[in-house]
Amino acid sequence: MKAIIPVAGAGTKLRPHTYTQPKALIPLAGKTILSIIVDQLVDAGVNEFIFIIGYLGDKIQDFVREKYPDLNTHFIQQNERLGIGHAILLTRDLVQEDEVIIVLGDSICEYDVRAVINSESSLLCVKRVDDPRDFGVAEINEDGQITRVVEKPQIPKSNMALVGIYRIRETGVLFNCLDNNIRDNVTSYGEFNLTDALECMIQRGAVIRSFKVQNWFDCGKKETLLESNATLLRKMGQSIADEQQFENTIIVPPVSIAAGCDISNSIIGPNVAIGECVTITDSIIKDSIIGAFSDLKDIVLTHSLIGSDTEVRGESRSLNIGDNTDIDLGKR
Repeated sequence: MKAIIPVAGAGTKLRPHTYTQPKALIPLAGKTILSIIVDQLVDAGVNEFIFIIGYLGDKIQDFVREKYPDLNTHFIQQNERLGIGHAILLTRDLVQEDEVIIVLGDSICEYDVRAVINSESSLLCVKRVDDPRDFGVAEINEDGQITRVVEKPQIPKSNMALVGIYRIRETGVLFNCLDNNIRDNVTSYGEFNLTDALECMIQRGAVIRSFKVQNWFDCGKKETLLESNATLLRKMGQSIADEQQFENTIIVPPVSIAAGCDISNSIIGPNVAIGECVTITDSIIKDSIIGAFSDLKDIVLTHSLIGSDTEVRGESRSLNIGDNTDIDLGKR
């Protein structure tokens, strides 16, 4: 079993952070989005991974090789952003006829990973949503078999959204469908989409069943990323690096504080994730994510996403600041 993880996207909805940091490496509840995905698959027994990289791909490679040195990993460059379908086709020579699980690089879900991997049929993971028009949508019969998939339908016939996790047994059929769609210029919203290839598989007789995930955490934009951070902190529990003591500071759980942080005269939490080697002085922070090596002083932050290597001074704000930024909010 091979895992394919596309992480070549530019993450435009999370700018300015994704100008300098791949979306998959944005911190979330004390980990990164990518490490949560990989850890789930490794725990289920997957040890061979194919990462499709592009924008800031060297940072993905460095992260994976440092954090997972014992995994069998491959990196494929997607130089043109032509869609997820095009990205998956690039893995054809590595996959050949092996079965795969494809997990999009921002798809964090709670689900039985082993059950998905050990399924005797192809599976698409789904979750009921209120408004499915922004997602790939699966139409499912009474037996749980998927009869049709459509990318972002304007008039949905189902509210079961594809969450970005695909377990494929008939990889030969998948690659043939991808190849044909690209040759015939079959696109959705200007891209070669994986959903169109899955529909091609269904039309060719492939049996693809649905698998409902318990929870799906949206990491697509600042507001939903912060909500997902809070939910995951509550589920994973508080995490504070060993032997850290913070002077005159109140910690309101749940929080995640990485190693090497220096925090004094502050109130931290709830729902705060802080990266390594962060300095915080005379501040109040809640419902926020703070990137590594940042320096915050005399600030009150709520619902904020602060990039790495950032310096912030001043008064209360809700901020969305990228890496390597120097902000002074003091009065003149």
